[in-house]
Amino acid sequence: MLNHRTLIRAFDFVLWLFLPGILQVFGITVASHRGPQPRPSLQIFADSMHVLAFPPTRSGYPLVNISAMTSISTKIFLLASLCLALPACDKIKQKYEEYAPKQAAVGSDPEHAEDGHAEDEHADGSHADVGHTDGSHADGATGEAGHDDSRHDESSHASGGHHVHKVLVTTPLRKDVVTTQQYVCQIHSWRHIQVRALEGGYLEKITVKEGQAVKQGDLLFKILPTLYQARLDADIAEAQLAQIELENTERLYQQKIVAQPEVALAKAKLAKVQAKVTLSKAELDFASIRAPFDGIIDKQHQQQGSLISEGDELTTLSDNSTMWVYFNVPEARYLQYQASVDKDNVKVELMLADGNKFPQVGKIGAIEADFNNETGNIAFRGDFANPDRLLRHGQTGTVRLSRVAKDAIVIPQRATYEILAKKYAYVVDENDIVHQREIVIQNELDDIYVIKEGLEVTDKIVLEGIRQVRDGESVQYDFQAPEEVLSHLKYHAE
Repeated sequence: MLNHRTLIRAFDFVLWLFLPGILQVFGITVASHRGPQPRPSLQIFADSMHVLAFPPTRSGYPLVNISAMTSISTKIFLLASLCLALPACDKIKQKYEEYAPKQAAVGSDPEHAEDGHAEDEHADGSHADVGHTDGSHADGATGEAGHDDSRHDESSHASGGHHVHKVLVTTPLRKDVVTTQQYVCQIHSWRHIQVRALEGGYLEKITVKEGQAVKQGDLLFKILPTLYQARLDADIAEAQLAQIELENTERLYQQKIVAQPEVALAKAKLAKVQAKVTLSKAELDFASIRAPFDGIIDKQHQQQGSLISEGDELTTLSDNSTMWVYFNVPEARYLQYQASVDKDNVKVELMLADGNKFPQVGKIGAIEADFNNETGNIAFRGDFANPDRLLRHGQTGTVRLSRVAKDAIVIPQRATYEILAKKYAYVVDENDIVHQREIVIQNELDDIYVIKEGLEVTDKIVLEGIRQVRDGESVQYDFQAPEEVLSHLKYHAE
């Protein structure tokens, strides 16, 4: 049901909008207006010349001159304007009914009429009694001052204009938890070398294949030894000659034919020639390249018959019996690791690229001496036994450092929310009022947070209904034990 104010406002608006066009249909002249903005109200007055002013100006001159209209045409005009205004009134009522509940939901005051009384409309279209400023009721009936208290608790707003919400509450739990930190890593063989030629020449023989496992001392490559063999043969012959000369000199010395210095010279000459033989043998051995340790042959860079020079790379050899896994740790976590008393009990695990866990458990083998000034990280090294030779040099993976945190305070992730990169939780006090509280996270697990500071085990926190409450609101709640909550958690924070 429309009241007179709504009807007048709608009628006023429609006439102000459509009147110039309607008047032109009747051939009525519309005057121009150059004065100040008129008041948005409809005033109709007529003199002996039948003048209609709409809307009136401060100067008193009308905007519309209807001197040609008769009394019958005026009635027709007003009737047509009224017909146009009625649908607009229904539309205004509909928009108001849609807007009023939203305004009440955010705690805003209801719109007051000019006489100081509330004109809050209900679902059935009726009005509240004069002086009753509360919102619409659940049954949609006309508001009265003498409502029952129990009905008021169910349908009206609580103190401060907010509805009392019902939420699910739990408490933090103190327990031993396994905390895990993950780092991307690179996997290296603990011995990985480049096999190079010590002498130049033609590559005569290749006795291994790529990817082949070899033992220490196995022949890998052989360079054509013609030159080195000839040099060795010459040095051996010269050594034999020096040996014969020494024996003759000693015989002459025994016969008192030569002096002792001659024997010493012969011995020195033989020693020199023997040294040359040893050098020639070493040069000949350089032509045969052997494995210095057990390992796996990598790609071959030269083929049989190639002319190679001294220092050319032939292949690489990796010892994969033990693998060194390098990963970068931020400075803050490095300091936490050094300050922990149980750092020797840290469990080091390796996750492979396919998501499977490497069966061997490692240990922290070394920490590099210097920080990287560009990244602020320092490199750790984890050592892993590789008995099945599953790991190869150059692989990547993820290192997981796990340790047991004693008596840690934990809460579900979905009991928290985030604002500007900070974590918060709603805490319910003894008066059932919720308060926003900032918390500091020490570690993040699959679906729980380990709390560093901000909460105690005696605090009651909102678990479900976080989006329904506001800081300082009164709530009703059901309590659920933290052990039961943590037993079936699989949800992250909102």
